[in-house]
Amino acid sequence: MCGIAGIVSLRDGSPPPGLDELQAMTGALRHRGPDEFGIYRDARAGLGHARLSIIDLATGQQPLSNEDGTLWIAFNGEIFNYLELREELVALGHRFRTRSDTEVIVHAFEAWGEAAFARFNGQFAVALWDAARERLVLARDRLGVRPLYLCEHAGRLWFASEVRALFAGAPDLPRALDPVGLAETFTFWTVVPPQSVFAGVTELEPGHVRTVTRQGTTDRAFWEPSYPAGEGGFRGPLDEAVERVRAALEQAVRLRMLRADVPVGSYLSGGLDSSLVAALGRRVKGDRFCTYSIRFEDAEYDETAFQRAVAVRIESDHREIVVRRADIAEAFPDVVAHAERPLLRTAPAPLFLLSRLVRDSGIKVVLTGEGADEMFAGYDLFREGKVRRFWGRQPASALRPRLLERLYPYLARSPVAQRAMAREFFGKGREQPGVPGFAHQTRWQSAAALQRLFTPGLRAATRSVDVVARLLGDLPPAFGAWAPLSQDQYLEVRTLLSGYLLSSQGDRMLMAHSVEGRFPFLDADVVELANALPPSYKLRVLDEKHALKRAAEGLVPPQIVRRPKQPYRAPDALSFVGPDAPGWAAELMSPDGVARVGVFEPRAVERLWRKCQASAGGEQFSNADNMAVVGVLSTGLLHERLVRRAPERGGRLELTTLVDRLGERPGLANAVQERHAT
Repeated sequence: MCGIAGIVSLRDGSPPPGLDELQAMTGALRHRGPDEFGIYRDARAGLGHARLSIIDLATGQQPLSNEDGTLWIAFNGEIFNYLELREELVALGHRFRTRSDTEVIVHAFEAWGEAAFARFNGQFAVALWDAARERLVLARDRLGVRPLYLCEHAGRLWFASEVRALFAGAPDLPRALDPVGLAETFTFWTVVPPQSVFAGVTELEPGHVRTVTRQGTTDRAFWEPSYPAGEGGFRGPLDEAVERVRAALEQAVRLRMLRADVPVGSYLSGGLDSSLVAALGRRVKGDRFCTYSIRFEDAEYDETAFQRAVAVRIESDHREIVVRRADIAEAFPDVVAHAERPLLRTAPAPLFLLSRLVRDSGIKVVLTGEGADEMFAGYDLFREGKVRRFWGRQPASALRPRLLERLYPYLARSPVAQRAMAREFFGKGREQPGVPGFAHQTRWQSAAALQRLFTPGLRAATRSVDVVARLLGDLPPAFGAWAPLSQDQYLEVRTLLSGYLLSSQGDRMLMAHSVEGRFPFLDADVVELANALPPSYKLRVLDEKHALKRAAEGLVPPQIVRRPKQPYRAPDALSFVGPDAPGWAAELMSPDGVARVGVFEPRAVERLWRKCQASAGGEQFSNADNMAVVGVLSTGLLHERLVRRAPERGGRLELTTLVDRLGERPGLANAVQERHAT
């Protein structure tokens, strides 16, 4: 795991990348890779790399090149099938000087061009500079585990793993929040790439490769989620599917445990997904194996009993942190700064604290259960969509909506608790169950209602862009032929998986403390198998993740397999009020603080804040108001940390690798790599 950054001149006359610019960008990513730093530059391009050493600790330094020094790479991530690809490449005559997966990417691109990226089973953001042809190639993994941002400024293309690095490298780059990015965030909970929340900054889409030359830019998908038409492409019986799922997961975990030259631990939430991953990881490890859990002081969110039951079963070396509301409030400014986007929930904050515990215990890599709900239909949203479609076939039925009462048993303020209100809320649009986005409509509309807090100017700026229509207008041609559940899964992957779960709760919170997350449920083979399964194998009547539960039997305690789905949640708005409330929260919610950001109407926020403060004394506080408070606070923090203030450039780096071809000495034109401390 690492951070990458770079600059490429787009036209003649543009200045060459400066070492100070590349140092500033790379230094801004120090938390992503504190172990080693490297820079390459020539007259047209520069690459920076901050390394977290996981594979080939001795010789995996970057930027790294091919044999003749014409193709250079800066790479963030892991290619888990790199040993198998290396064998293929050796058979084709390629020679290797390191044991790293990074060098495999270089030779794979030489051998197969852009088609190489579809061969990778991994999580990656790659920048390849072809000095001979003067072309830059950028690629991002299939599901967007690793981030990659871009912007054009002053005749040059800037790119980096995080937006802060763009701002650090180019202090004169205009910094502002993007109205459409805000509208997407306050609809989908996140932006949908290539949209970002910063004006002038875009995010490379997952599964895409972009090629940049003097003649222009091409962008194409090398992979997209797809599902067989109708009832799935897997034609075997359920028992066979269960065996295939178990075998694929065992292999995915094995790859992620063994393809590392450092110890690997595992997160353990107490739910099915992380418990299964931890159990399989323990089998591979064979000796000391560390698991890590979050406990909550608030009983409503705490899953300690389930976590400890799994830890005892698999005999792991188990570590815990106890999170209080005050801990969430204290960490939240740093959480937002690392997330680099507004948040509507505080759930990333405990994960930020957990990754610190992991790093303090000496572990650099953890397995997590993220992705299982998207791949195997685990969310209540999928069950909700099925019930609403069933109801929609007989809209006047009084019995069919009773099925809604089987949803959300874990919520103290369940949206189905009041039958009349639930029927009104979930019944909207039920007469049109075939409309794209049907299952997501209620959630998108609920989040979009928060835009009532936007200033009139911002509402006017976003009025011309219907973000839902834009998303649904860019669906794959085959979308209409997929089963309804497959359509729901696709939209969940397209929106929430990459932009929120894998970013705000995943990569960003892990890398804040230099920890790499690995996601067995997002293994390429696991994903292809899950997408091919008949919908009834995943959502059997209303039993979510049915095939996965069957695959977990005998590996995790029975009470975990039988346990009703309980999503990971954390205390939200009430973390910021009461006797332990942080002073920064009141300042940001004040009329002056809100006006300074320019996103929300100060008087509307003032009314919301008074309501939130009253709720600290026990008054009811709705889910919508809860999200609104967190959204306003996080937007204010983001503006303060990344818009109002320029990121600190930091001091000079001690470079392990420096290849400077701008002013190279005679005889160094074909040098592959120069390494020295600066």
